[in-house]
Amino acid sequence: MSQPAITLYRLGSCPFCERVVEKLQGYGLEYHPRFVEPLHSERDVLKRVAGVRTVPVIVDEHTGVTMAESGAIVRYPEETYGSAGTNSHDGATVSLQEEA
Repeated sequence: MSQPAITLYRLGSCPFCERVVEKLQGYGLEYHPRFVEPLHSERDVLKRVAGVRTVPVIVDEHTGVTMAESGAIVRYPEETYGSAGTNSHDGATVSLQEEA
């Protein structure tokens, strides 16, 4: 089985990370969670991947996008994949369509 195209770098009890998880799940997007070191100074993997030491960070192999900051990340699924998935505010559901 292959890995999902989206990798989410996160902490276990981070409200900003949970916000991103809810959005990805709401859109039905599979992702690979990668838990990082709790100490900010030890997050070298994030520094290499995204140039920051803060979480959350996503890497989308389909689009080549690496993005930090939860506010930007939660907008990313709709901007990139369209209005697919479940909108948690109004309960509307549409199917996720594959891009060619």
